[in-house]
Amino acid sequence: MKEEYDFSAAERGKFHRAGARLVPPVHLDPDVLDYLSERAAARGVSLSTLVNVLLRKDIEMIDAAE
Repeated sequence: MKEEYDFSAAERGKFHRAGARLVPPVHLDPDVLDYLSERAAARGVSLSTLVNVLLRKDIEMIDAAE
């Protein structure tokens, strides 16, 4: 790392996008990932699609219990 950096020509907020939505990565345990990957392949859907379907079902159950 340099001792000093020159920011005199820098542009503040150059890459800022108002309203941009951050989509955080989700890390699954290896055994969960393996299981869900196999189930997704068996159903012919992507892993993301399967995980979203399962999470939506959980959300419905949580909302119904409240």
